[in-house]
Amino acid sequence: MKTKSRLSSPLVGPLVALLLVSLLVALTTPRFLDLGNLSNLALQVSIVAIVAIGSTIVIVSGGIDLSPGSAIALMTMVFALMVRNWGVPLGVAIVLVLVLGIVLGGVCGFLSAYLRIPPFITTLAALSAYRGIAFAFNNGSPVFSVSSDLERLFYGTLFGIPLPLIYVVVLYGIAYAFLTYTAPGRSIYAVGGNVNAARLSGIHVRRTQLLAFLIAGLAAAIGAVLMSARLNSGSPNYGVGMELSAIAAAVIGGASLNGGRGHIVNTAFGAMTIVVVQNGLNLNAVPPSVQNVVIGVIIVAAVGVDMWRGELGHGVSRLVGGKSA
Repeated sequence: MKTKSRLSSPLVGPLVALLLVSLLVALTTPRFLDLGNLSNLALQVSIVAIVAIGSTIVIVSGGIDLSPGSAIALMTMVFALMVRNWGVPLGVAIVLVLVLGIVLGGVCGFLSAYLRIPPFITTLAALSAYRGIAFAFNNGSPVFSVSSDLERLFYGTLFGIPLPLIYVVVLYGIAYAFLTYTAPGRSIYAVGGNVNAARLSGIHVRRTQLLAFLIAGLAAAIGAVLMSARLNSGSPNYGVGMELSAIAAAVIGGASLNGGRGHIVNTAFGAMTIVVVQNGLNLNAVPPSVQNVVIGVIIVAAVGVDMWRGELGHGVSRLVGGKSA
C-alpha cells in the first residue's frame, strides 16, 4: 500500500522524468556535470520556470497562452528604451514593465473571458501582434548596454545563492500558497475542471479566467526583466519559443490541457527537464532545427501521457499489485 501511495503522488512522475533526462544527458557528455555548466543551467532555468508559472495557471483554468515569448520581446524593448533612451530610473522602469505585463495579459484575458473568443485564437494573435509591435520600436534594432546596475538583478547573489534561484523559490512559494489556500486560487481549479459547476456554485467564471491571464502577464513581465538583466539589452528577437517551453514545462509537470488539474511545484520540475534537454542538445552540438523537433516531440509525448494517464496509472497499479501478491 505504501508503494502504491508513493507511486500515485503527483510529484513522482515529473521528478522521475527529470532524473532520467539528467542521467541520459550526463551519460552522453561529461561536460554536463561541470560546475560551470550546472551554474549556467541554474540561471537558464529561472526565466523559463517563472514564465511557466503563468502558463500553468492559465492551463489549469482551462485556457492556453501562446503569447509569453512575444510579450517578453516587446517588454524587453520597452524596458531597455525607458532606461537607456528615455531616462526613466531603473526601479520605476521595472514597475512600469510589470504593469505593462499585466495589461498585455489582460488584453488576452478580456478577449477570451468576456468576448468569448477561444484563448488559442486570442493568444495566437497576440503572439504575432506583440512581436510586431516590438519590431516597431528603435527601427527593429536591439538596444544594448541598458544600465550597469541592471546585470546585478540577474548575476548578483544573496548569502552565496544566485538571485534568480531565490526569485524562483519565492515566486513558486507565492503561487503555491495562492492556488492552495486562497479562494481565487481554488476558483481557478474549479473553473478549469467544470465551468458550469463552477458557475452554479457562485464563482464568477469570467473574472476568474481574466485573473489567470493577468497573472500570466505578470509572470511574463518578470521574465522579461530578468532576460534584460541577463543580457543587459532588449531585443524584438528575445523570447522566441519561450511559450512552447513554458507550456511544455506545465504539461510535463502534470497540468492537464483539459483544465482543472495541475501542481505548481511539478511545473518547476518540468521547467528543469526542458532546460536540461536543451542544455544536453547544445553540449552535443545538435543543430537548432533538430532541437525544435525534439522539444515538439517532448510536448506531444507529455500530452499523450496526460491523455492516457488513467490507463497508464491502472496498468502500473496492476503491475505493482501483481508483484506485491
